[in-house]
Amino acid sequence: MHDDDTVEQDGVPVSAPARAWAECATLFDLRALVVLGDHLVGRAGLATVEDLARALRPRGRGVVLARAALEAVRPGSESPMETLVRLDVVDAGFPEPVLNHEVFDERGTFLGRVDMCWPGLRIALEYDGDHHRERDVFRHDQRRGNGFAVNGWIVVHATAADAARPAVLFERLRQAFAART
Repeated sequence: MHDDDTVEQDGVPVSAPARAWAECATLFDLRALVVLGDHLVGRAGLATVEDLARALRPRGRGVVLARAALEAVRPGSESPMETLVRLDVVDAGFPEPVLNHEVFDERGTFLGRVDMCWPGLRIALEYDGDHHRERDVFRHDQRRGNGFAVNGWIVVHATAADAARPAVLFERLRQAFAART
């Protein structure tokens, strides 16, 4: 191991986050490795994409898979499902979305941050987990959605059911893109 491969946790040397990610390439499939990579370089702030790249060994087990995953890792995803939906959307031929983009109206008033979007087209894609069904969250989402709508944004919503069978989600996105192009 190299010096930057380990960190000390409670006095015990353990694999550094980027090194642990590279080691997981022997255990995980591509999508799971991308989810982990997005988490490390995103909200957790435990590594950078460059750290992940440096953790790869030229001939190590899983290096081919890890290199493929590294190509898809993006800072900005805030949940595993956001990452999985993004991967599906890109695999379906849609352009790479901007992640967790802050949206403002023409006066500069903050409207909200969307999970992923295509800002030039004013199309947003929001992944709504189960907590979006809670009363207060639902009400907040409704007010926020109205703000986007009156400012010319098309917001497409996705749930776990859409992620499991994304054909309907892709059709909604195709319709949104057709309306803007």
